[in-house]
Amino acid sequence: MEKKNLDWANLGFAYMPTDKRYVANYTAETGGWDGGQLIDDATITMSECAGVLQYSQSVFEGLKAYTTKDGHIVCFRPDMNAQRMYDSAKRIEIPPLPMEQFVDSIHKVVEANAAWVPPFGTGATLYIRPYIFGISPVIGVQPAENYQYRVFVTPVGPYFKGGAKPIYVRVSDYDRAAPHGTGNIKAGLNYAMSLHAIVEAHKEGFAENIYLDPGTRTKVEETGGANILFVDQDDHLVVPQSDSILPSITRRSLVYVAEKYLGMTVDQREVYFDEVRQGKFKECGLCGTAAVISPIGRINDHGTDINFASGMEKMGPWMTKLRETLVGIQSGEIEAPEGWIHRVL
Repeated sequence: MEKKNLDWANLGFAYMPTDKRYVANYTAETGGWDGGQLIDDATITMSECAGVLQYSQSVFEGLKAYTTKDGHIVCFRPDMNAQRMYDSAKRIEIPPLPMEQFVDSIHKVVEANAAWVPPFGTGATLYIRPYIFGISPVIGVQPAENYQYRVFVTPVGPYFKGGAKPIYVRVSDYDRAAPHGTGNIKAGLNYAMSLHAIVEAHKEGFAENIYLDPGTRTKVEETGGANILFVDQDDHLVVPQSDSILPSITRRSLVYVAEKYLGMTVDQREVYFDEVRQGKFKECGLCGTAAVISPIGRINDHGTDINFASGMEKMGPWMTKLRETLVGIQSGEIEAPEGWIHRVL
């Protein structure tokens, strides 16, 4: 198979149309999802009154396909994305897509776009975006009757060009999620709520916002698009817990890596921001699909800087080990736990 003629080493993180995408439809009339198919057309035609346009009824996922060291094309834990999309859909009254169909759709669309999967060693990957949205007209506040599920892929460059440099973030006065709300699902509406806050943060020179719990504003939750990890003075990995934190697949994988590969003690618990102020943590990072781990070197707390011992020059030693181990598993350089790697080709 001949790869596309792209400058793989210099790709950005932006949308680029590829050859094929996957589409399936749910109709109230049939009461189920059809079998789905690969299509060429990247455009969507729908009513001006479609449920997604009126009441933001949509959920999505994000994962990647990689070329491994031995030349295979693989995906990382797509079954976990299938489960999370299933749970997200139920929460906002979207008929959930069967998890087996989700994994099959990922396999098919990656296989059909194999020429777009970046070669091993370039640092680039094939980003995969599955999503479901209400497509039938809705004018009263109620769920749509009909839905469409789609998957497109696009090649993207490494999140960090030239290495993962620590970032400077701020504590936000906005709430990312409501108590008992939708913070624990991957719905588009959650990300729309964060856009004003992130634009404002960027204007003020910060890379991201850290959100505290919406109930008491005393506990660390997550950022606009990533979970947060800490390493304490005893070299424990400390993972904030809350009912309104998105269950990140990268985070859950890093917890396993920390315990089983690196021998770390992992504490998954509520983390009070006062602990951060008091210097109880020496490393901090954001984790997600795009970068695996983005190190945080400094947090601005309403004008007061909190510096981590790992500093602003390079990623701390534990975050480095965590990131390198997980990337090694994804690329086939380190043996993966059973079921983590889905081979496409």
